[in-house]
Parts: sequence; structure tokens; C-alpha cells
Amino acid sequence: MLAGYAPHLDPAEFVAVAELAAEAGRPVFTHARPLVEADPDVPVDGAEEIVRVAGQTGVHLHYCHVNSTSGRQVDRVLGLVERCRLEGAEVTTEAYPYGAGSTAIGAAFLAPEVLARQGIRPDSLVLVGTGERIADAARLAEVRASDPGALALLHFLDEDDPADLAHLESALLFDGAAVASDAMPLTWTGPQPDPLTWPLPPGALGHPRGAGTFARAIRRLYRETGKLTLADAVARCSLLPAQVLDEAVPALRRKGRLRAGSDADVVVFDPERITDQASYVDGTRPSAGVVHVLVNGSPVVRDGEIVPDALPGKPVRG
Repeated sequence: MLAGYAPHLDPAEFVAVAELAAEAGRPVFTHARPLVEADPDVPVDGAEEIVRVAGQTGVHLHYCHVNSTSGRQVDRVLGLVERCRLEGAEVTTEAYPYGAGSTAIGAAFLAPEVLARQGIRPDSLVLVGTGERIADAARLAEVRASDPGALALLHFLDEDDPADLAHLESALLFDGAAVASDAMPLTWTGPQPDPLTWPLPPGALGHPRGAGTFARAIRRLYRETGKLTLADAVARCSLLPAQVLDEAVPALRRKGRLRAGSDADVVVFDPERITDQASYVDGTRPSAGVVHVLVNGSPVVRDGEIVPDALPGKPVRG
């Protein structure tokens, strides 16, 4: 349910989808509609809607990227989630370890008139394809009209500000929160290669969460701050995402776990060296400290080097 992109949809529609999912025994994965602090005109606060619907219908609701949809209100949002869990509802969450998100510049919540309510200015937006930082509301309106599908980076928290960093860590460290990459399509500085080749040729641009999320999470939450044990940091990047999905996708019950009978998808890394290298300027750089990666039992990274002709991955179907 992409309620964040249709913020004035009738709440009854959300309830109807949740009732259908509950009847089928399937979760609902939700990009929440805006919080009332960001858009006082929404029919219902985005966080309130999720916890109410979970309680009303009994459905498992997954609160997607709670960090970017909550921003500086994340403690209020997580408080609601915690209370509804104590009352017996099932709401899971996820977050990615960055203070910037990415979406199409034409998204409803990036309209000039609603940005200020979120504590965001037009110059918090950067076009992925060109690196242009939007100068003002007039330029934002112009780009939204001329190319609404253009991907942009949205800096919603200042990662150098301790208070903002605390908001981000609250989302990442919340009980049972999964680390999720929320990857986006690539933007190309020139013509997109056809067919797309691997490893990626020069000219690919994107949000660094598509390449650095898990190495960054382990580095920050385990090695640098010690706020998670290594086992917990790894579980939030592997086991927890699989468990969130496995109600709807039974194949995920064989992933995220090292045990007999599970799929041979294995990452071998040095916990003292693992780190992200992708940045907001160069968003596709592979992480460092990863020694081997097996996909379906076949090496795709060996001794720290990509195996370019290894393509063992298969789609995971529901």
C-alpha cells in the first residue's frame, strides 16, 4: 500500500485491503501516508492509521522505511508501534542507515507547499542524474512539471547533527527492526547499456543504500558504536528481513539462516574491515571487507573480487 504517494485516499480503502490480506493470511507492506505534522490535511495520521488498522483487522502490517517516513517524529511513531504491539497487534518495521531517501521528484510529499511542514527546504533535494541541488520553490515546481519521474535524493536528516543521528539510530535499533536497502532504479549519465552488463559499466548513479546499506549498518551499529552485538547486527540484515517476508513468500524460510536445508546464500566478511564505500555522489561503489559471497552455492565474490561471469541468482516467487 503506497499510501504516502496517494495521501488523501479514503481510509476505508486501506481497511478493505487489510481485511482481505487478513482473510488470506498475508501481511500488508505499507509506505505510510504523511504524519499530521507534515500534512495536517491528511484524513488520518500515517502512523495512527497503521496501528489502528493492525488492531482492527488483525493483519500483520509491515511499516516500510520508518526512518524516512517519520523523520524527526520517529520517537512518537515508534511509541505508537510499541503500544499497539503490547495490545497484541503485529506491526514490524524496517529502516535504512542514511539520513537521505530517494524517490521521484513528482511525489506528492515533495510538493513545495508541503516541504516546509516536514522541516525540509527545496535545497534538501538533489537530482540524481545531474547533481543539481534544487535552489528554491520555483525551481522545484519547474522540475516537477517538466520531469516528474526524475529521481532525487531527499536529505531529511543531517547525519552530522547528533540529534538527527539519534533519530536515525532510534529507527535502526527499535526492537525487531530489520535493516532494509530500499534500492531504486539506476540513473545513467549517458545512454543505458542494452543489455545491462555486469559489473556495472561507468555512468551508473543511484542512492548509496542500493550498494552500501548492510556494510554501513554493521560498521555503525556494531564496530563503531557497539550498540548491537555482531550477531544482532547480522540478524537485522539477514534473518529479520527473511522472517518479515516469509508469511507471504515461503521460499524466504530457506534464507537468512546458516543451517542444513537453507539456500547456500553466504556472505563471508571481516567484521573489523567491513565498510560501505558508496556515497551520495558515487552511489554504486561496492563495500569493502567482504571476502566471499556465494549465491545458490556459486561464488559471485571470491577473495574480495567480483566474479564477473557468475550469474547464479534466480527470482524468488511468492
